[in-house]
Amino acid sequence: MATAAPRAVVLSSGGLDSTTVMAIARSEGYEIYSLSFRYGQRHAVELAAARRVAEAMGVCEHLVIDVDMKLIGGSALTDDIPVPKDRSDGEMDGGIPVTYVPARNTIFLSYALGWAEVVGASDIFIGVNAVDYSGYPDCRPEFIAAFETLANLATKAGVEGRKIRIQAPLIDLSKAEIIQRGAALGVDYGITLSCYDPSPQGHACGHCDSCLLRKKGFLEAGVEDPTAYMDPS
Repeated sequence: MATAAPRAVVLSSGGLDSTTVMAIARSEGYEIYSLSFRYGQRHAVELAAARRVAEAMGVCEHLVIDVDMKLIGGSALTDDIPVPKDRSDGEMDGGIPVTYVPARNTIFLSYALGWAEVVGASDIFIGVNAVDYSGYPDCRPEFIAAFETLANLATKAGVEGRKIRIQAPLIDLSKAEIIQRGAALGVDYGITLSCYDPSPQGHACGHCDSCLLRKKGFLEAGVEDPTAYMDPS
């Protein structure tokens, strides 16, 4: 009798990192439950990218949850705060930027945890990265470890001994290493969007922190960048 494939909830923004993580989970034999959020971000094109990724990856289900973090504000991604452009590496390393969304990964992982219990998933995958990560506190290994502890204290599954793992396979990789890993798995990065300030048509700005890290990553990885930029310079 064939053993059922394990299930995993994968947080998906439609970006480079989360798409690579989804490809990794798929390569490891997981049935994928893709989870995205309409959280008050600047443009809906992020969700369009997440839908493209879900279709390309052949996920079991792609769920989009509404969480209006625009009501909280406090971030250039959800509030009337300019998105920083053309920052140097030193500036990007100089503290937590205004594109940090307060408690976003904590909130997203909490929803993922609830859905994991419902669909019987033992693993939650998230594309956080502690190397090229723009200084976000909720992308660090300490945070992931702490949330996994919480997950197994706060759930029926954890109490009954069905441990839930929070998997962050990109946590120690550079952007170039992430791209190389995804390219080896056949990821089509042309369907992804990583920009903090994209056009309504889905073109990346080419100048925000995320675009700059993405450009640098493709260059260092030796992989052609398929991104459609408003300004490719």
